[in-house]
Amino acid sequence: MTVLTAAEAAAARTAHEERADALTAAHRQRKQRGEKHAVEDFLFTYYPFSPARLRRWHPGWRVGYEASADLDADGNPVIADVDEAGRRSWYVESPGPKAVRRADVARYLAERASAFSFMTRLLRASTLTRRRPEFGCFGLHEWAMVHGLTEGQQRHEDLPLRLTQAETDAVVERENLICSHLDAFRFFTPSAAPRNSMEPTRATQVDNDNPACLHVGMDLYKWAMKLTPLLPSDLVLDCFEHARATRVLDMEASPYDVRPLGYGVVPIETPRGKAEYVRRQRELAAGADALRERILAELEGLEASTPGAR
Repeated sequence: MTVLTAAEAAAARTAHEERADALTAAHRQRKQRGEKHAVEDFLFTYYPFSPARLRRWHPGWRVGYEASADLDADGNPVIADVDEAGRRSWYVESPGPKAVRRADVARYLAERASAFSFMTRLLRASTLTRRRPEFGCFGLHEWAMVHGLTEGQQRHEDLPLRLTQAETDAVVERENLICSHLDAFRFFTPSAAPRNSMEPTRATQVDNDNPACLHVGMDLYKWAMKLTPLLPSDLVLDCFEHARATRVLDMEASPYDVRPLGYGVVPIETPRGKAEYVRRQRELAAGADALRERILAELEGLEASTPGAR
């Protein structure tokens, strides 16, 4: 195990906090003003992780650090996840004059064994080397979420639809709905859900997740946060940035008009729009797969310790 000195750990923490603060600054400022943002709020509402939690630095399970890095000159904690006894959440500490803190791997694997097994199986199954990506969904999940609704029923009431409601419904009715992602499908309206080619469930998620699916790629941020403190924080932030970039295409290809927010339009109801969607989807799928492989590489050596992991 690599051990960082107190100075090295403090520098790494500061760098992480500064990067996290820069990534969440606009969201935090909008929240203070009480402003909503239909594109970026998703990263903090659909994914239940606050900017403060994202800001917490973790070196990963392969790296320890001198515990004194968590204290200021007066011996007071400088990080949020430390209790009154000076213990850091999900960490263990070696005794001695230069105590070393490291991720509590044994506790994580014992208390989160089922979740860990599910996440690693899901990540392995959805790599591009194991499953062929499908590029024929064209982001129609967002359209299926507004099918048959009346004015005021849409999830993003502050954004107008690009087409009329009737034209939006017609797109859903003439296209093939092949959404395989459970957490997108569950928001389909009652009139759209029966039009989907399948009915994804949690039990079939490992078998169904499409490596090219935008939501599968964005979910890497969710899995990375749930795998904290086993993963290093730079990887978690990389997953967050990928999710934010993916969310842009998700909404630009949606039936909503996001141009007032400074974004463009990917008109997937046209051949040109479909082609652009697939081009960008391929780029995002490649980026997601690189992140997925990095996560799996970081977890290598832990999986055999988890009941049910293969």
